[in-house]
Amino acid sequence: MNILVWNEFRHEKENEVVSDIYPNGIHGAIAGFLEGEGHQVKTATLDEEEHGLTEDVLAETDVLLWWGHKAHDEVNDEIAEKVKQRVLDGMGLVVLHSAHFSKVFKKLMGTTCDLKWREADEKERLWVVDPSHPITEGLGQYIELEKEEMYGEHFDIPAPDELLFVSWFEGGEVFRSGATFRRGRGKIFYFRPGHETYPTYHNEEVQKVIQNGVKWAYNQGTPKHVYGNAQPLENISEK
Repeated sequence: MNILVWNEFRHEKENEVVSDIYPNGIHGAIAGFLEGEGHQVKTATLDEEEHGLTEDVLAETDVLLWWGHKAHDEVNDEIAEKVKQRVLDGMGLVVLHSAHFSKVFKKLMGTTCDLKWREADEKERLWVVDPSHPITEGLGQYIELEKEEMYGEHFDIPAPDELLFVSWFEGGEVFRSGATFRRGRGKIFYFRPGHETYPTYHNEEVQKVIQNGVKWAYNQGTPKHVYGNAQPLENISEK
């Protein structure tokens, strides 16, 4: 499987707390545990030419993981549209944490993707609400994170095809933290935890979810449909 991990790579350069937690960048940390699964993993960042998302790179990518936060508006509209089209054509997409506000995710959802948020070092408990799903395989009843950023409802997304996780936060809010969608021939998994100032991507259960999500999003030969005017398959009798 050819995997591409995309990250703005801005916080790590500007915030010592973040760089201490992720010395190789958030993308580097995620790529590291995915490489351990035996995949071919590459990374790309915002400040690279074409954001590292050239047509050749996208064409060879089976699953793209996207982390963004403070520079969504700096993503070129044409490149975001190319990524959207690749998803429609069958590339898997795993959208992480604050990438809910990315141009790519909003284009695919068709909504604002807005939500409530708060940074207060509070506990998060992600409850598994679909234990039969491949993405939740190998987990217990919940994942507990000692500190995370709060995201709260209402989350302005379309009704998910499948809801996998619901989070409870120490301050009282709840949130749909793991959801899947299908768009065209592509599969999309949104997974909420991953604020940059917490070591969330070093958590083995979070890593397990992302590993499972990549496997689920991988397109293994979904038929490519032909649209437009169609000739009949059978003889049509004259009336």
